[in-house]
Amino acid sequence: MTRKIIYLASPYGFSKQCKKNLLPEFIAALEDLGAEVWEPFSRNAQYENLQPGWAHDIALADLRDVRNSDGILAVVNGTPPDEGVMIELGAAIALGKPTFLFRDDFRRCSDSEEYPLNLMLFAGLPSIGWNDYFYTSIEELSDPKKSLAIWLKD
Repeated sequence: MTRKIIYLASPYGFSKQCKKNLLPEFIAALEDLGAEVWEPFSRNAQYENLQPGWAHDIALADLRDVRNSDGILAVVNGTPPDEGVMIELGAAIALGKPTFLFRDDFRRCSDSEEYPLNLMLFAGLPSIGWNDYFYTSIEELSDPKKSLAIWLKD
């Protein structure tokens, strides 16, 4: 069976501490579930590529990876969440990719009582059962009853 490719959209590569401590935890948790993880900061040499046009090249490489992945896990912490992550998530939703959201930030940034974030972020999730696609801890990613683990086993 071929492993599914999940694009890990997060702002964690911009911080040395997050890149060192958080990204490896996410990658390990997803790999333990059987996924092949595409993490853009390591895949597309985000820091080493500072030649003219580098930003455009990285943006296109990230978008290409979103397009070529099987699904996306978007870390949507912050108020509002990182704008790059939002573009990657929007592209995945527009492409019809399975989307999974991670938020362990307790702050709300929504005018909805039901959803903790802008409603558009949930457009890639089912209206009933969306909580099965929404994660609030790294440990929860491996919950066999939630959608990510189920999707990766299909």
